[in-house]
Amino acid sequence: MSNSTVRQTIATPVAELFGIEAPLKVTAEKFADDTNVHIPKIDEHYVFRKEFVREVLAYIQRPHNDAMLAFGHTGTGKSSGFNQLLARLNYPTEEVTCFEDMRYTDLLGQFVMKADKPGEQPQMTWVDGPLTRAVRYGHALIINEWDLMEPGELAGLNDLLDGRPLMISQNGGEVIHPHPDFRLFATGNSAGAGDEMGHYQSVKTQNLAAMDRYRVIEVDYPDPEVEEGILARVAPKLSEDLRKGMVRVANEIRSLFKGECPEAQIAITMSTRVLRRWAMLTLDFKGAKNASAYALDIALLRRADAEERQAVSRICKDVFGELWG
Repeated sequence: MSNSTVRQTIATPVAELFGIEAPLKVTAEKFADDTNVHIPKIDEHYVFRKEFVREVLAYIQRPHNDAMLAFGHTGTGKSSGFNQLLARLNYPTEEVTCFEDMRYTDLLGQFVMKADKPGEQPQMTWVDGPLTRAVRYGHALIINEWDLMEPGELAGLNDLLDGRPLMISQNGGEVIHPHPDFRLFATGNSAGAGDEMGHYQSVKTQNLAAMDRYRVIEVDYPDPEVEEGILARVAPKLSEDLRKGMVRVANEIRSLFKGECPEAQIAITMSTRVLRRWAMLTLDFKGAKNASAYALDIALLRRADAEERQAVSRICKDVFGELWG
């Protein structure tokens, strides 16, 4: 069975939807219905990257039986990129985060004891999982931390990505023909070849045949001017010099994390999420003797070891000079 209800769409300029530079004649199809409870919530502070928008929209428009994988370091905006783009399109979305012992059947669903009406005797009832809901109703499915799953489990997606219907043997062999709006996204810290740097525990090398079914896009940390703009929006009361210094500190930390400095490497990084937290906490603790240092300690450094704290402290002193105290 399938639910192939055709949704009405509105051709909307990409520049208007995503705040990127593009001719007004370049449009994306946005669903007219904005009431579906599965539509992600919009983050007004999110900043889109033009290349990311172009490639994801191309996939949504013509998936060609592919899935789409975004990989990169933690906090680069992989999940939020998919999530926020789909939110602007009013695209109903299922989202699930993988863990090491997760099974393909967890994506399909399960039987639970459930009463149809209050007071009635509970009975075993099949409840769709995120994959089944997405296939049945034409939602997008985002599988986060995709490379934590065993490759043999993820291979269960292969038939579906080859254009075959979803068959649920646990539910009496139910067959679901994918809704034409079904799309499959995945995010991970690797491109399927495992964790070459040793930063991410439990990341697994994925099956080459399964990987052949994914379009791949690498997501790095935003450019400095983009993050400076983000901080200007979330913490406008901070001085411009302080915001620029924070972004510079973040990029120095990332450089050590990614091993770009052969003489030193650390196991923590500063995502845009942590950078935002640092800026906002600096305002929250503006009465402290060194508010930015105190805020950085809360935002990041309390989970770092002694050597990492010293390395970050040196970076801050180099960037801010005597003002760092």
